[in-house]
Amino acid sequence: MRASNQREKSLMTSNEIRSSFLDFFRERGHTVVPSAPVVPAEDPTLLFTNAGMNQFKDVFLGVGQREYKRAADSQKCIRVSGKHNDLEEVGYSGGHHTFFEMLGNWSFGDYYKHEAIEFAWELVTEIWKIPKNRLWATVHLDDDEAEKLWTTVTDVPASQVIRFDKDNFWEMGDTGPCGPCSEVHIDLGPEACSTQDPAHECGVNKCDRYRELWNLVFIQYNRDAAGKLYPLPEKHVDTGMGFERAVAILQGVDSNYKTDVFTPLIDVIADITDSAYSEDISGVAHRVIADHVRCLTFAIGDGVMPSNEGRGYVIRRILRRAVLYGKRLGMDVPFIYRLVDKVIELLGSVYADVVPRREFVKQIVRGEEGRFHQTLDRGLEILGKSLDELHAQQQSVVPGERAFELYDTFGFPLDLTEILARERGLSVDEKGFAAGMASQQERSRAAWKAAGGSGKGEEVYLEILKEYEKTEFLGYDTEEAEAKVIALIRGDELVSGIHEGEEVAAILNRTPFYAESGGQVGDIGIIESEKAKLNVVDTFKPNPDLIVHKCKVIEGEITPQTPVTSQIDAVRRAHIAASHTATHMLHGALRKVLGTHVSQAGSLVEPGRLRFDFAHFQGVTDNQLREIEGFINHCVRMNDEVEIDSMSLQTAKDKGALAFFGDKYGDVVRVVEIGGYSMELCGGTHTRATGEIGLVKILNESSIAAGTRRIEAVTGNSAYQHVCSEDDLLSSIGSILKTPKHRTPEQVERLVQANRELEQQINELQAKLAKSSVVDLANRAVVVDGFRVVASVVDRMDRDGLRRLADELKNRLESGVIVLASATGNEVAFITGVTPDLVKGRGLQAGKIVQAVTRIADGRGGGRPELAQGGSKEPGKMQCAIDAVVNIVANQLN
Repeated sequence: MRASNQREKSLMTSNEIRSSFLDFFRERGHTVVPSAPVVPAEDPTLLFTNAGMNQFKDVFLGVGQREYKRAADSQKCIRVSGKHNDLEEVGYSGGHHTFFEMLGNWSFGDYYKHEAIEFAWELVTEIWKIPKNRLWATVHLDDDEAEKLWTTVTDVPASQVIRFDKDNFWEMGDTGPCGPCSEVHIDLGPEACSTQDPAHECGVNKCDRYRELWNLVFIQYNRDAAGKLYPLPEKHVDTGMGFERAVAILQGVDSNYKTDVFTPLIDVIADITDSAYSEDISGVAHRVIADHVRCLTFAIGDGVMPSNEGRGYVIRRILRRAVLYGKRLGMDVPFIYRLVDKVIELLGSVYADVVPRREFVKQIVRGEEGRFHQTLDRGLEILGKSLDELHAQQQSVVPGERAFELYDTFGFPLDLTEILARERGLSVDEKGFAAGMASQQERSRAAWKAAGGSGKGEEVYLEILKEYEKTEFLGYDTEEAEAKVIALIRGDELVSGIHEGEEVAAILNRTPFYAESGGQVGDIGIIESEKAKLNVVDTFKPNPDLIVHKCKVIEGEITPQTPVTSQIDAVRRAHIAASHTATHMLHGALRKVLGTHVSQAGSLVEPGRLRFDFAHFQGVTDNQLREIEGFINHCVRMNDEVEIDSMSLQTAKDKGALAFFGDKYGDVVRVVEIGGYSMELCGGTHTRATGEIGLVKILNESSIAAGTRRIEAVTGNSAYQHVCSEDDLLSSIGSILKTPKHRTPEQVERLVQANRELEQQINELQAKLAKSSVVDLANRAVVVDGFRVVASVVDRMDRDGLRRLADELKNRLESGVIVLASATGNEVAFITGVTPDLVKGRGLQAGKIVQAVTRIADGRGGGRPELAQGGSKEPGKMQCAIDAVVNIVANQLN
């Protein structure tokens, strides 16, 4: 059965539903804003964007603003844990997803409850034609206003407006903006209730029959640390509607997977895997894969690379889970990457940022799939052995820690382990698994949580911002400015004065100092008043609108409201500007040489030096690096003008300016354009023309994570000094080799070849020595329980020589144990060999023997059962370790 054949053709399509929502609010004065990336910008409290309101959080906190008062959008979201989503339910439940879209409309101090309720009712009943008698509204227990509006602004029956307490109060966190909410629910009919209890009575918030469609949040309070509520000066509206759920309701189906959001994708999965799809439990694998590939496409498209930490860890787990379910459909080779095209076909017109990254996303997914397939069979083998052991021990439960180990190391979802265990008559300790998961999630949060000051310190900066508004930045046009000190902070506390020798965070009403952001380091310089002089050692932003100068008072004392003169280190700024402009040129060169899938993944811009991280699926060759560096320096010599202009974000995107995932942009952005090869949104400082850079020299290129590369380079005088240093080094080598610089490579090659020949001669001599030593060592063997043990110190033999000698002895003894040691300087090498018959019949293992031997010499060792090696830095203890071999072997016998 093809999933897409099940939907009635006369119903609205998902694209029509999304468009009708946005058009409805556009016609009512709302600005339709683009979706934010799934990586939250400047919000360390979130792994992923999980609601439409995330990009407006600064407005609700009172520290940000927009040019518009009304907004609407369709936001791409990821929820992978917590109360909102249980990953193990994805594919089994018709409404659980890792990736979903959230429709929403907002009012920032403009309209409030009356219009919000009126808009919601008009859309669902007049535009979407949902029967009014099927709709219910909930309000907060104390919200008389909302209840009255539902019964006067709309024609919903008063009996279908219900009050709840906690279910109808929204808060951003333990403190901060909050307020009552009102939800729109739809009655899906008695057949939608899955409760089996005969005493059950259907009702809103009681069972599946009544499905939440829309949540209207009325943000009107601020909660302080004591839990007390205070009215906000401005009231806001924040609404959210799960798109996939709304589509299911409007298309009249009981599962999101039966809508045209998913059915075309499920059909492709069925075709690729050659496995028919069914809407019952046998179709779980298709549904899991469909959900997960959507999540992977947009997470990787927004810059999240699979890894072992933070967001990357979550994405890797999701990808591996999809692979495992693919294996249940008979797919033993990578195939999920082939589904990316269909995801982008379905959603690329809505979220256009992912379109140019199509091939990159496919490369990353394919690479991850391939690597996981290499370890997957090993995981299945370990699980099989565990089940065999438990069965032999007559145990009936797989330990939770073992189930989590399989999940954490090999990506086995709990439900797959349970299925395989159930086939053998075993269950899984879910509580133990949950404990391991909780511990891992805590480690994951710690890995991505942003470092910084205490919460108290952040509150200090927010209070300053509310009282004095944002810092005026003058640094694009001047290096020196007159200003006024508006606040001084020591630690987390506002202070009324600071004295010579003390350190302080100084905030001015205006400043030429650039604060660290966008990869560019902060300015340093001097702040002076009539009575004081402060050395600025760094400049940073605790939030987007405040610039803080980290200072040390070197003369006098200073207090708030003091007039000052601030002056940056202009020479250092010029070197930083050269590096920043060179970074843009490097990005342009990378896209020109490697392809337009290349995108910035991070950067560091310092005086005379830059580091640039970028998304690319393989190493950059030497020839490509030479071409990239050559292009950049050609552009430097051309002295191209660096043009900087301000425009709306949409205009900049329409012109082709590059915006970077994870960065947060305002409605008006700064565009930096260089020649015809670079156009980026950027708030940093730059040269006036490329010729001011002087020279760019790439130092190295490396991998820092799967799918992420790094280039380091030097600029200007630093680049010149680097070239001089390399030239001096080449001259020194030439002098040592007594050859001209241009002949140095030939001479080095001759020396390397001669060294290889000498090494070969040494190896041949060691081999002859080993053969001559075999008879003598075998004759000195000690018999232990019917087999021979050779334990000896060998003079001046490297590890390879010891290994060859051990192999010769094993062949000669036929049945025995060999432990050899040799010292070179302070380094001691141990080699242990055990013949196969003793491994199988007597339980001896070379790895365990060498561990015990090297421990006596304060060293370490390990290896395979038949051959192992170890080392020590205590030559004086080598003989004692060898003397103990016979007893060690005897003690390890079965």
